[in-house]
Amino acid sequence: MSNIEFLLSDINTINGIGIKTSKLFRKKNINTIFDLLWSLPRDFIDRSNLVKINELQIGKIQTVIINVKKYNFPRLRNLPNKVMCEDETGKLDCIFFNSYEGYIKKILPLNSRVTISGKIGYYKKKYQITNPTHISTDTNSIKKVFSSYSLTDGLNEKQYLKVISKVLNNIPDLDEWLSEDILKKFNNITWKKAVLELHNPNNVNKKGNFLNRLIFDEIMSTFLINSKVRKAVKKIKKVSKNFGIKPFNEIKKKIDFDLTQDQLTTIQQINNDLRSNQKMFRLLQGDVGSGKTIVALISSLNVISSGFQVGFMAPTAILAKQHYDLAKKLFSTKINISLLTSKTEYSDRKKILKGLSDNKIDILFGTHSLFQEKIKYKNLGLIVIDEQHKFGVKQRKKLSDKGGSNCDVLVMSATPIPRTMIMTIFGDMDTSIIKNKPKYRKEIKTYSKLDNKINEVILFIKKKIITGNQVFWVCPLIEESKKVDHQSSVKRYEDLKKIFGNRIGLLHGSLSKDSKDNILSKFLNKEIDILVSTTVIEVGIDFPNANIIIIENANKFGLSQLHQLRGRVGRGIKDSYCILMLKSNLSQNAKKRINILKNSNDGFKISEEDMKIRGYGDLLGFKQSGLQSFRLADPVLNEDLFILAEKEIKKIELENQNLEKYTPLLKMYDRAEILNDLV
Repeated sequence: MSNIEFLLSDINTINGIGIKTSKLFRKKNINTIFDLLWSLPRDFIDRSNLVKINELQIGKIQTVIINVKKYNFPRLRNLPNKVMCEDETGKLDCIFFNSYEGYIKKILPLNSRVTISGKIGYYKKKYQITNPTHISTDTNSIKKVFSSYSLTDGLNEKQYLKVISKVLNNIPDLDEWLSEDILKKFNNITWKKAVLELHNPNNVNKKGNFLNRLIFDEIMSTFLINSKVRKAVKKIKKVSKNFGIKPFNEIKKKIDFDLTQDQLTTIQQINNDLRSNQKMFRLLQGDVGSGKTIVALISSLNVISSGFQVGFMAPTAILAKQHYDLAKKLFSTKINISLLTSKTEYSDRKKILKGLSDNKIDILFGTHSLFQEKIKYKNLGLIVIDEQHKFGVKQRKKLSDKGGSNCDVLVMSATPIPRTMIMTIFGDMDTSIIKNKPKYRKEIKTYSKLDNKINEVILFIKKKIITGNQVFWVCPLIEESKKVDHQSSVKRYEDLKKIFGNRIGLLHGSLSKDSKDNILSKFLNKEIDILVSTTVIEVGIDFPNANIIIIENANKFGLSQLHQLRGRVGRGIKDSYCILMLKSNLSQNAKKRINILKNSNDGFKISEEDMKIRGYGDLLGFKQSGLQSFRLADPVLNEDLFILAEKEIKKIELENQNLEKYTPLLKMYDRAEILNDLV
């Protein structure tokens, strides 16, 4: 067995771990020896400090010398056995579950003086230790200082320490994969040394370079994958797309605003990609309302003018329809534009499929169905994917492959992501960022109101509706919860309907797709004034006439989510408002988050603050895409290591280094299999 095979071998290969014990480890997601090594100690325990019974602290693991006085062995099943003990300062009960009388008598003989250690409890005015971890008649035999690990029911400390000790004693030496320059930054600490020292109880609170070395390894494993994908995509040769300035000028004449500098820069970056003989694989990232769609449509028209087809995918049917309508307005009548959704009639669908295969349709708008196996494009030159920030590297690569070598890929995300996250999540792609919003976009005014002031809010929206405005009213839950006092959308809808009658609609995730589309269409066509909704409106809707959003229990949402919700308004030329409804008993942390949102409309700044508060894993569900699940690394806390890894990857790419030496690293972090699937 090779060194790396040993690390990746199943935990049941460890001597002494049977089927029952291995199941307990798997409950903790420890399936391999490597998993075990990466379950680092959470603390250390020092048993050298002996205390008296009257000095015991509840909830702590402590060591005490006691005299064994009396047994209590109940005859009823499921009742614990009890051993009553004492010292000169007080009394202590030792409680045993699932232990036989003979065993207890052997380890705790009557009238003996015994050193005992375990977690201190308190029951019926008496101290107790349940299932003591260490018992000995010899004080010196108890391990003085040891690492403490997170355990699961049925897995005791003694078992765990025995297993981890066996593994640590057999850790193999691995050939170094880091460059000399990088290694120096971590005081030349090897991988093996780092692992051993992190499990050393003396280093639990002094992790320093030992931990940083392993964090850097983990970041590098992800960055190496991204680099491989980028390299593989760049190797794909395509027919360059030839187009002039005419398509751009045609659209420019039809829009009633000037493009921002960020938009113009991004258009140029995309144009350069389209004209090159290398496949484009680009992320277009922009804050809510920054004007990404117009950039994507200009790019689409350039591709069409060069003789290719475009597939434009949106997350919802209604947003696909909005993109379709905008293209109809901006594109020449000579451009054949089609829309494919679940509502498309069979006969129309048949015509669209034939039009695609005959190269009679220039651009097709729709949802995920655009890329079903049965839909065949004659000459697909560009895929645009809107609002798909949760796509992982595998999904993006599959979409890229579907279009063939001549098909470029443009992914759009309205989710402002901090730089370290972009490096990780979208590191396989080139990136364009639009930060500046068009001048005509007015800043959304954000206010907070206590929920006992709801009548003031209702009076405010009454006045606004009279003048032709529309309102989103967002609630966290669909129905009432006994555990959480959130206002449900159903209950709020019923209350508001008594005031506003039939000019109000209800939207939530439990409705059918057709029902959702019907409600949204009514709102878009101004048949209703107020749309009560859950967070299903967070992305994928553009309603220019909606300029007020009420968010109940706003403190229950993350900052980025609140910013996304707020971005549902402010899309027209009217003044727009966001009102955050809050409970009076907010924590200091919640107040801080709300104030950040009230004082800023900058999605990138808000996203960074959100990540600091909530952690990167919760930010918009990025953990689901595979590569983003780190064991040790944190894009907020370890920003310096991410930047260092980025520099190292660029150096590796520039020097065209052989990546063979990184194979053990990729295997350890489960990246090798992903890589095989991708390239």
